[in-house]
Parts: sequence; structure tokens; C-alpha cells
Amino acid sequence: MATGTTNPFSATGSVTLSATTSPSSGRLIGGGDTVVVTNSANALVFVRFGADSSVSASTSDMPILPASQSILSVNPLIQYVSVVSSGGSGNVIFTRGDGSVV
Repeated sequence: MATGTTNPFSATGSVTLSATTSPSSGRLIGGGDTVVVTNSANALVFVRFGADSSVSASTSDMPILPASQSILSVNPLIQYVSVVSSGGSGNVIFTRGDGSVV
């Protein structure tokens, strides 16, 4: 692949979590080295990934802007995700796979 090109994203599974001011967590579905985080909430959310179900997000974790999408790299040991909202509530979709989103 030439420098500067992208590899189209290929999704392997999605999970939707409800983001509130209390952390919620769930198991990622599928495999791959990429997770696309889609924040459909109207509030800033924070996400944290972990290898086990004890993972718990806080407001010092990775922020995801309201009504936006971020692509993050994860390693194969990551199986769980947690999300917490800065205020309000809404859904956050975590789609695992390989490749890039342009």
C-alpha cells in the first residue's frame, strides 16, 4: 500500500451502550485492531477500554465530542469498553473491525 493511502474499514461487530453520568460497560463484539466510536449523544462522553469486565470510565479518560465519530486503535487483548457522560444521556456505538474511516 502506498504512503498516505487508507485501508477501508471492515466492521466485524457493534455494541451500543447507554451513556449517563454513571459509567456503563459492555463486551466488544467482533475482532480487529480498530474501534470506531460513534457518539450519538448531545453531550461529551469519555471512554475507556480494558481486558476484563471491571473496566470503568471516568471523566479523565478519552473524550469523544457530541454527535461525532472517532477511530481508535486497540490491541487483541481489549475485550471490554466503558463509557460515561459529562451530563445528560444518549447512546454510544462501538464498532470493532480493521482499517480506516475517512
